[in-house]
Amino acid sequence: MTPEPSCLETAVHRPHPLSDRASPLRPPRALALSLGLAMLLAACGPRSGGDEPAAAASAADSASAAAANASATAAAAAAAAASAPPVSVTLVRALPRDFTLTLDASGTVTALSSVDVKPQVSAQVLQVHVKEGQTVQRGQPLFTLDARVDQANLKKAEAQLLKDEATLADARRQLARNQDLLAKNFISQGALDTSMANVEAQQAVVAADRAAIDAVKVQLSYSRITAPGAGRVGQILVFPGSSVSPTGAALLTITQTDPVAVAFSLPQRHLPDALKALASGRGRVTAVLPDSGLASPAAAASAPRAAATTAVAAASAARGAAAPAGVRVGQLDFVDSVVDPSSGTVKVKARFANPDQALWPGAYVTVKMALMTLPDAIVVPQAAIVQGARGTAVFVADKDGKAAIRPVKILAAANTEAVVSGLKPGERVVLDGRQNVRPGVTLIERTPEGTRGAGGPGRAASGAAAGAADAATAGAAASAGGRAP
Repeated sequence: MTPEPSCLETAVHRPHPLSDRASPLRPPRALALSLGLAMLLAACGPRSGGDEPAAAASAADSASAAAANASATAAAAAAAAASAPPVSVTLVRALPRDFTLTLDASGTVTALSSVDVKPQVSAQVLQVHVKEGQTVQRGQPLFTLDARVDQANLKKAEAQLLKDEATLADARRQLARNQDLLAKNFISQGALDTSMANVEAQQAVVAADRAAIDAVKVQLSYSRITAPGAGRVGQILVFPGSSVSPTGAALLTITQTDPVAVAFSLPQRHLPDALKALASGRGRVTAVLPDSGLASPAAAASAPRAAATTAVAAASAARGAAAPAGVRVGQLDFVDSVVDPSSGTVKVKARFANPDQALWPGAYVTVKMALMTLPDAIVVPQAAIVQGARGTAVFVADKDGKAAIRPVKILAAANTEAVVSGLKPGERVVLDGRQNVRPGVTLIERTPEGTRGAGGPGRAASGAAAGAADAATAGAAASAGGRAP
């Protein structure tokens, strides 16, 4: 079968109407022939419209292959989870309860009053009645100063009073005689008025003498220095025989230690909550002593114990019982009127009873202030929350004992607990052992005995490995088709 000639061959071998002429082709006619040949070749070439269906078919094939690959990956992950051995974990239930939001801050113990005792007169110290570190009450004698000059001045003023009182008595007698003489018309009315003026003037002199005696007595009282208030005596800087003066150094300092205040700074965003607590009288503040072991860096490993101790302290204060050792519960007492623009904080103070002198002025304490209470909040341990690329989630155990990942949102956190949304009340959340959990894996809950037997090392290893395994866990869950955080 003879093949059909192509368009190019047809154009080349087709006889030209002018080919039989002997004269050569003219240039315009040759140019037109060349253009026609080029157009014919273009019409015989491949058409670009045919590429679009081919590209669409190629994209559809790629999408189908990707979907098939994802389905295969999910199926493989599910099969691997089903064939994986059971994982031993500890479970906690997400139960609703009232959750108190607290603010942690560093505070400084400050005395409600600290008085520097100075003499009000220049004199010599005769006797010291107190010792360093002694607790004194208001009005208790502290020092006795040399008062011999003031005692002499007091006697002098009393003698002057006696003299002026005698003169007043004589003036009164003279007035009485002049009144009788006036009645008999022996003296004029002017003489009687002069006698009355003498009596009144002498009465004023006597009054001035009595005021001078009072002033000398006040001056004399300065020789006996007493405690201006209750508190603890600090270092005594003078001794019997020392000369003191009002412009010199303080004799001692009396610091009130019961009750005491704890001053700390509150972020500006919590100012409305602090003002509400101050107005209602329910601003509960807890102070943890540094030597209690609950506020030190070493207590980070025992944070649940510290949180439990603080909660016990708050509950004890609510029912009027004594707080645990190392923890004091006080009341919000003062909120400053100005926010510090350099730090964005406001200064507040809380008052604490301090009968055992556990809170020492100038010492640092860890302060926990209750800001507000969230009612019926779903609370889980913060250690159970998995941080993934898509957010936060927790592993839960379904009714068949299989692991499932559940996205959650952290609403609030305090100490070792967090308030979350996305869980139902009563769901069992994986706590320890979550680094080995994958969606669909069978979970075996550890018994309390097993938890205690490996509590220390097991939990430490779990915490160390959880940080490295949580992200991988969340990523594997997303690849397996489960709900990732």
